[in-house]
Amino acid sequence: MKQMSLGLSMRYHGYHVAAWRHPEYRPGCNLDFSSYRAIAQAAEAEKLDMIFFADGLAVRGVDRPEGAMSHDMRNAELEPLTLLAAIAGATRHIGLVATASTTYNEPYHIARKFASIDHISGGRAGWNVVTSWSDQEAQNFNKTANLPREERYARAAEFVDVTKGLWASWEEDAFVRNKETGEFYDPEKVHVLDHEGAFFKVRGPLNSAPTPQGHPVIVQAGASAQGRDIAARHADIVYTVAQTVEEARDFYADLKSRAAELGREEPPLIMPGITLYVGATQAEAQAKFDELQALIDPLAGLNILYNFVGDLSGYPLDGPVPQDLPHSNISIAKGLLQKAKDEDLTIRQLYETVAAGFTGRYMIGTPESIVDDMQLWFETGACDGFNICPPLLPQGMEDLSRFILPELRSRGLFRTDYPGTTLRETLGRKRPVFGAARTLAEA
Repeated sequence: MKQMSLGLSMRYHGYHVAAWRHPEYRPGCNLDFSSYRAIAQAAEAEKLDMIFFADGLAVRGVDRPEGAMSHDMRNAELEPLTLLAAIAGATRHIGLVATASTTYNEPYHIARKFASIDHISGGRAGWNVVTSWSDQEAQNFNKTANLPREERYARAAEFVDVTKGLWASWEEDAFVRNKETGEFYDPEKVHVLDHEGAFFKVRGPLNSAPTPQGHPVIVQAGASAQGRDIAARHADIVYTVAQTVEEARDFYADLKSRAAELGREEPPLIMPGITLYVGATQAEAQAKFDELQALIDPLAGLNILYNFVGDLSGYPLDGPVPQDLPHSNISIAKGLLQKAKDEDLTIRQLYETVAAGFTGRYMIGTPESIVDDMQLWFETGACDGFNICPPLLPQGMEDLSRFILPELRSRGLFRTDYPGTTLRETLGRKRPVFGAARTLAEA
């Protein structure tokens, strides 16, 4: 019986915008390694596929309405690759996935860092490929504004090609390490990349060895046409923010079809994000939800919306969401405006909806009702699993252990043990054959 893939998203110690105001949230835990380590170990004890850290390269957003940024917890965090390297030493099986931008990094850096994490962890590294969308990030890297959308995605496509080419610098048995002859590696089995493209000129080879997974797992997040193209060509996993099962099925079918057209034998696994408010009863689950919703500061709520649809502070909070707003260049924004229109939401209701799942889908219910919904998505061509984005940690992981995972296992939908030691083995993915990771120009 086919089983789900499940990941735990750990950024900020909670995805609800007011998580830090909850009575059980420990101040400073988002900078405390021991707290992340404990959550990762709890996730591994429950045999989750992976933990995941999203990332940004700035205190992103604009202080609108004025004073809003000072009410936001998402402005100080640990750098995720450093954090994953530390967690690798405290775990043995769980996958370690982090975001790294193709806009403000270089392929050689990314190839080397993720290869190192794959070696350190024994084959559990995953790179979430994104482009950076904010001007605040640009201003930290010698620019005044972000790159145009088309240029960002063109750069990203070449970036992934180059990174995979660098990961293919050495054949599997290149390092002979022969003490008697003095030969450390076979010179016939090292490959100089010599890539020259529109955005990058990279000689190589990478000063690393083939990693335990062949190369790290590639993850992609984004629903744009350009993002889907990158995902169809390269990704092992795709994170999505689908709100309805119909939307999810359309995305799933489109991406699998794109991958098939490229001749891929293993299309990407699709894992929508989902935030769960679960209790033994519906009333208990609703109480957890209501407690967090009551902690949303209006300034913080309006600031979330500003990042997507602009400044709404001049409109009544309990009035309708204006529909003549120019949405931003992020895929999420158009969906938010459509949701407000379809459901006749007020501004307050819209920011409460966004805050509850941090733009993603959320559910409130009992283990049975929530798993019914997850099973429907999984068995009707909407997903291959889920990226769980708890509203609050470590409580969200505790709720998974107590409520959701036992119900999934009772239905045969989730594992009771890891099938191997690498993330690829956990995901049921084949180890790449040497040469499959080279760039188009070299292949």
